[in-house]
Amino acid sequence: MKTISKETLAMLREKYSAGTRVELVRMDDPYTSLTVGDKGTVRFIDDMGTVHINWDCGSSLGAVYGVDIITKIV
Repeated sequence: MKTISKETLAMLREKYSAGTRVELVRMDDPYTSLTVGDKGTVRFIDDMGTVHINWDCGSSLGAVYGVDIITKIV
């Protein structure tokens, strides 16, 4: 299991606070139905740095820090 520094976790929680809209850039999960460009709303970030997202398509799969890539929609 990969650990995340307190500073990085704080940065993630500031950048992707609850309610932030995000777009999927890349997800390393061969079993997900999510596709590049899917959009969702951040629910919270856990202590491992996983960004938990309610995707507009109905999925609630989290984006794993250091593995998956999301971007904030401005």
